[in-house]
Amino acid sequence: MKTLLVATDFSANARHAAEYAYKLAKQIKAGIILCNAVIIPAEVPQAGLVVWPMEETDTLLEDSSDELEKLKIHLEKTDHGHDFKPAISFKNGPGTVTDVVQSYVSNSVVDLVVMGTHGSSGLSQFLLGNHSSNMINNTTKPLMLISPETEIAPVQKIAFATDFADPESDLKSLYHLIPLAKLLGADILLTHIYSEDIQSPAIKKTIEHFMTEISNKANYPHIYYRSVKNSHMETGLGWLCEHGQVDMLVMVHRPHSFFYKLLKSSHCEKMAGHIAVPLLVFPAAE
Repeated sequence: MKTLLVATDFSANARHAAEYAYKLAKQIKAGIILCNAVIIPAEVPQAGLVVWPMEETDTLLEDSSDELEKLKIHLEKTDHGHDFKPAISFKNGPGTVTDVVQSYVSNSVVDLVVMGTHGSSGLSQFLLGNHSSNMINNTTKPLMLISPETEIAPVQKIAFATDFADPESDLKSLYHLIPLAKLLGADILLTHIYSEDIQSPAIKKTIEHFMTEISNKANYPHIYYRSVKNSHMETGLGWLCEHGQVDMLVMVHRPHSFFYKLLKSSHCEKMAGHIAVPLLVFPAAE
């Protein structure tokens, strides 16, 4: 993992996410690209389509570049160590966050996209917002969401949540996660939230086969399994993140997946109150 793209709107929460990304880049010896999407007014409801002057667009982009340069300087000034210092560049462009980020990652080598959450309720408002939903649904790269409550600290334990509904897809995502875990020196805790009083023989067989596959192919001994009984998946994950010494939560997003159902859940805001760790979302394609 060599390059992190950090999307920012220059808010306090976005700056916190950039600071987290910088520390992460130091840990894994990666470079950083700071990215800002400049929203260009294109339509006035009462007047119909209007032409936005090119010189005004240029001014907005110049202002964005100035702010990106200030953020770059801020990150470099906060680094008082004498070890690896991430190289920082920046990119901006007109359009939505999703469009600008996706346009860049589709034409450049980016391993991870990092974004901050917004709103007083942290993750919940971010997940329910248009920008985040679009990013989650359209990103082709792993997406890390950083809440304002996230502590900037080394990652020692990563929880990978699964319902074992699509174990082959989960295995592919897990194999993408392992190189990051190796760079961080972190344990991976496979986590299954279940509501039944007794796990069925079928799910037990699936778990056994899953763990055997990992043992034979993963080549990473620091992978463990833990099941948590709870009638609500978001409450179970919230409990694990709060009490399980978890430093990062990983989920896979695909139609009808564990994460998809959580995202659509009416209890999503309840979960947000318990999540203060980064949420790393793998797209199904990954």
